[in-house]
Amino acid sequence: MSDDLQALEDWAGALLNRMEPKERRTLTQRLARELRRSQQQRIKAQQNPDGTAYAPRKKQLRSKAGRIRQRKMFTGLSKAKYLKASSNANGLSVGFVGRTAWIARVHQRGLRDSAAKGGPKIDYTQRRLLGLTKADLDMIRDGLLNHLGSV
Repeated sequence: MSDDLQALEDWAGALLNRMEPKERRTLTQRLARELRRSQQQRIKAQQNPDGTAYAPRKKQLRSKAGRIRQRKMFTGLSKAKYLKASSNANGLSVGFVGRTAWIARVHQRGLRDSAAKGGPKIDYTQRRLLGLTKADLDMIRDGLLNHLGSV
């Protein structure tokens, strides 16, 4: 995957250097929004960037009066409130902010952390929340070509 990203960067770098900073900023803003939307859809579909499903959630304890709560993971994290897209004339990024960034990092890398303050440490299974798929790379390439074609 990193080879594909490097090839795209090498190819697009020369084209982007010929553009004015204002035009590059407009392009990166649009690409960042589309990339965030793509990441949100993939997180809601509970899929890693390679297309595999997230590791299933561990069974949870009973909550109220014997009911068992089993919900999808990361339903709140995929909201635009937490998953931010930023861009400028030199690049773009999509990532989490605040406390959610820590939660996402623990799951992204499969680290050890406690679920509750002062609680026992838990080994989390790796679930790749952020990452570029082949479709994302194609979307970036096509967005760049469409922008250059309209200029």
